[in-house]
Amino acid sequence: MPEYLLRGSESVDDAVALGEILKQIDEIANDAYGLTAADIEAVNDMNAASAEAENAAGASDDEEEDEKFLDAVMPIDALISWAAGVAFGRFDWRLATNERQVPSEPDPFALLPAKSPGMLPDGAIAFHIHAGIVVDDPGHSRDIARLVEEVLFKVGAAVPDDIRRWLQRDFFAFHLQRYSIGRRKAPLYWPLTTTSANYTLWVYYPALTSQTLYSAINDFVEPKLRQVGGEATALRNKGPNRTGDDEKRLEALQAFELELVELRDTLLKLAPTYKPHNDHGVQISAAPLWPLFRHKPWQKVLKDTWGKLEKGDYEWAFLAMNYWPERVRDKCKSDKSLAIAHGLEDLYIEPESKPKKSRGGARK
Repeated sequence: MPEYLLRGSESVDDAVALGEILKQIDEIANDAYGLTAADIEAVNDMNAASAEAENAAGASDDEEEDEKFLDAVMPIDALISWAAGVAFGRFDWRLATNERQVPSEPDPFALLPAKSPGMLPDGAIAFHIHAGIVVDDPGHSRDIARLVEEVLFKVGAAVPDDIRRWLQRDFFAFHLQRYSIGRRKAPLYWPLTTTSANYTLWVYYPALTSQTLYSAINDFVEPKLRQVGGEATALRNKGPNRTGDDEKRLEALQAFELELVELRDTLLKLAPTYKPHNDHGVQISAAPLWPLFRHKPWQKVLKDTWGKLEKGDYEWAFLAMNYWPERVRDKCKSDKSLAIAHGLEDLYIEPESKPKKSRGGARK
């Protein structure tokens, strides 16, 4: 499997070629601005000093951890992650089966392509059609483990025995690390999970809309509740004929049912005011959903972000207007840029101009 398919980005050779192109661009720019060797050395010294300051502040620690992580990535982990990306509709499996040719390299001075070579082109039919949600639920038509297995089978790759276990325990941490650069964290596959993690809805961020949570309730959680409730009722109706195994199964079903009810109620509480916007970025868009993430470090990031939203640190975000409209509208009266961001320029009140002070002393 080519490395660029697993990463959805450039290969090593492409990276080297890109480095050479950037070097040539620097040389052309230096000539255009008439920079001497001494000037270039001074600029390099400034950049080095800036990088050293960032290191002192700990900014590079995350980048070093990212590099160590990528070096330690197991091929099988990357392969399953890529297959999950195909199932979500992000990557194009046809590149692995030679049904589609690898796109040619763009001209170095052309606009950057909107998508990397390994991604599914706009307008192409995805491997699996869905509305932005798949689920960890054996037997379901949108079960993520089954979809990943189908992708691997399609491209002729070996199918590991423990795919579901890996998806449940390791996938999100792996994905979060892969989609983090320095202190910017932008995972695209979101696991919204019950307390015990026995049931997980995987939401695809690029397909997120104000209707996603309602779809999660109506298309997934409610049907699962009916299924679990039906099984529990059948066992209760056995009465004294229940075996020891029946009792254990009934107890597990009742606990699971309570977790599903909790998940449904949380989604119902969040859905009416949850109106995400792609311009917000991943972190702000996911912040209101922080109670549904079980990965502790990511949950903490989102909880802190939600706290900042509550305090008013991100008033430019449409989410802030959704949750605290009066507060945001009031600030638009005195902050013109904020009023423009929300399309409320009519609320802005121009401050009165102060009278100019006359120069010189009074005449005698």
